[in-house]
Amino acid sequence: MFFSSDLCSVWSKAVPIIRKAILASAVAALMLAPHAASAETIFGAMAKAYANNPDLNAARAALRATDENVTIAKAGFRPQIEATSSLTAIGVRDISTGKDGYQYNTASVGISITQRIFDGFQTLNRVRQAESSVLSSRETVKANEIQTLLAAAQAYSNVARDQQIVVIRQQNLSFLREQVKAANARLEVGEGTSTDVAQAEAQLAASEAILAQAISQLKIAEATYVQIVGVMPEGIKQPSPASKAMPGGLDNAVAIAIRENPTVLAALHAVDAAGYQVKTAEGVLLPGVVIRGSVQRLTTSEAPSALNPDYNTGSVTAQITVPIYQGGAEYGQIRQAKEQLGQRRILVDSARADVQQSVVAAYAQMEAAKAAIAANKKQLAAAQLALNGVIEERNVGTSTTLDVLTSQQNVLNARESLVASQYNSVVASYSVIAATGRLTIRDQGLQVAEYRPEEHYEAVKDKWFGLRTVDGR
Repeated sequence: MFFSSDLCSVWSKAVPIIRKAILASAVAALMLAPHAASAETIFGAMAKAYANNPDLNAARAALRATDENVTIAKAGFRPQIEATSSLTAIGVRDISTGKDGYQYNTASVGISITQRIFDGFQTLNRVRQAESSVLSSRETVKANEIQTLLAAAQAYSNVARDQQIVVIRQQNLSFLREQVKAANARLEVGEGTSTDVAQAEAQLAASEAILAQAISQLKIAEATYVQIVGVMPEGIKQPSPASKAMPGGLDNAVAIAIRENPTVLAALHAVDAAGYQVKTAEGVLLPGVVIRGSVQRLTTSEAPSALNPDYNTGSVTAQITVPIYQGGAEYGQIRQAKEQLGQRRILVDSARADVQQSVVAAYAQMEAAKAAIAANKKQLAAAQLALNGVIEERNVGTSTTLDVLTSQQNVLNARESLVASQYNSVVASYSVIAATGRLTIRDQGLQVAEYRPEEHYEAVKDKWFGLRTVDGR
């Protein structure tokens, strides 16, 4: 084998260059690594999203508005009270003489109370329908909370992945810069060619472009994180796959999802609400009983005594209404309500099928990601070993700069594939838990105050009057 003093000179120059590349890569990694003091965990990100996400808070406000439907429905049980007053000026004119006779004023004031005794159970069923709608809306809000927590976990993982990609591509850029220097050094001593230098420079330029793309993608991920979580990402680190509330096996995950997923529960409560709507529509055909009572005082001033100027009146009326035929609209409303009930029952089956599909898909992705991680680790180890060997071969003249660049690209691809599979594993694991309905602050142990919708409901369900909301607005 050929060994010369020039080759030894080249090797002595190449070793410091490789050392510099390793040192530059380590410095770049340290510069982008999060500080331990300000590190944010994936659980912290989910907790902030639970408290700050505007879309989630809007869904909670909509639920509070739905709570008021129970109070509105209960108004049918309560009396209606009205107060009336009037003032009338009367002038009398003698038509035979054309002269004014006398003038007087009448004033009246009264109060009436109307109480519905029976309305074919319509009010009762409206209240039950409103209560079922509240329960359905609560499950919908819970589903929104789960999706928000999943979005926060995904946003956190996106930032962690893109930060690692930036570091990897910065390290690749540093390596290629050193390769350009090494190629120029070899050219100066006659051990390389201008083609080697051009190939290294071309690969360096391409690496700068993909680094710029990675930085741009990282900025987009950070903006998405702010949108969902509400704060800038700080101290992000690679999260581990979810383990809390993870079901044991696919069959168990599907069973839990069908039983506990809030989308399914919301659909079931919607069936109850539709059933009460049918009963309400049927109540139109039943008799109704109403009692009305009123008291009135009439006062007349400056009038002849024969007009009996002052007197009081009072009355109590009981009215029974028996519907016979109302144009047929009542029958159409009953049939319509029954069709809507049938639709709601079908939607329950649809919700269960959707949930089952989501669980199976997420579980399959999680298993595939685990297998990909193991394969990518082997790929990376082999690619790194091959790169080291090609560099040694290039240094002794048995391989070219192009071979080194090709091997380095293989290492880059393997490292990025490993990062991608780790990201897929994290997101898929949280997707499995979300599909089962257990991605909640309780199941995940998040350090954040839990929103309790029943507190607002209990505060307003029996309110008889009042303009201000529970929070004082």
